[in-house]
Amino acid sequence: MSWYLFVKWLHILSATILFGTGIGIAFFKWINDRGGEVRAIRLSAEKTVLADWLFTTPAVIVQPLSGLALAHLAGYPILSGWVFASMLLYALAGACWLPVVWLQIRMRSLARLADDAGTPLPRLYWTYARCWFWLGVPAFVALMLVYWLMVAKPTP
Repeated sequence: MSWYLFVKWLHILSATILFGTGIGIAFFKWINDRGGEVRAIRLSAEKTVLADWLFTTPAVIVQPLSGLALAHLAGYPILSGWVFASMLLYALAGACWLPVVWLQIRMRSLARLADDAGTPLPRLYWTYARCWFWLGVPAFVALMLVYWLMVAKPTP
């Protein structure tokens, strides 16, 4: 297998992990939040943080490294066209993801406290959950656009 094909495989694999883990985390956390059961919310919050560390974080690191390597190997200019647009959209998704990670850790802590005390989740949890959800919207849209750019490779 050529170096280019290996990097391309790695790039596609990490994109799949990044997107799949992200959408899976979002679905299960959102659906458990809607159910309102503190124990279920706690468990999904704990697994959300774990999944982000085990799967999302490595994929977030591999994506730009493998993407830049592919662009270089294929001879695409990095600072123009669809490659540059992809990098900007990826940066937007990352700018949304970083506060989401912080929010997830805080929500996990609040859910643990409420579950251990046998109390409802505090209002702050729900404030964080709304922020978490709305930060996910532009991140999701940005990554969908990156996928399109990677496939279509439009030229000006």
